[in-house]
Amino acid sequence: MKEGKAIIFSAPSGAGKSTLINYLMQEVPSFQFSISATNRLPRGNEQNGVEYYFLSTKDFLQKIEDGEFIEYEEVYANKYYGTLKNEVENKLALGTNLFFDVDVKGGLRLKEYFGERALSVFVKPPSIEELKNRLIHRGTEPIEVIEERLKRSALELEFAPKFDIVVVNDNIFETVPKVKGLIGDFLSK
Repeated sequence: MKEGKAIIFSAPSGAGKSTLINYLMQEVPSFQFSISATNRLPRGNEQNGVEYYFLSTKDFLQKIEDGEFIEYEEVYANKYYGTLKNEVENKLALGTNLFFDVDVKGGLRLKEYFGERALSVFVKPPSIEELKNRLIHRGTEPIEVIEERLKRSALELEFAPKFDIVVVNDNIFETVPKVKGLIGDFLSK
């Protein structure tokens, strides 16, 4: 059986990577979404085992200690995100292709881990001002959190050149077919 491949998406919060992945899941049904773990609380209608595996801080730290993550990051103070090794390796071994939605440092660690089995895609917003507008209109966080995210975004944008592909997400309806084509090229190699 042919082993699955990984498409890793990273971006500053609000750049549209989750929206892009949701569209691609419909356009490229041969892929599944790799569910990350986090110790943050669910937002809106998020469900455990669907968008994330929501763990207690104690459980998350124990999994770090036990070496159960391919990568993990304390993205914000006491807010951890990570990719569970067993979850991913089992699916890839079965030939399942996976989409990953991770922070920039996690994206680079996944690319290093998977090597040629992965394509890393950095999704850029058209501008920091547009990023701020998107975060505000999302309506899921207070302005203090949005300001913290914007500060972090400036640092994250510096990582873009380290990814295989950089895509500016100015218009989702133009971005989806472009990225779908890039994925097709990668899978045909």
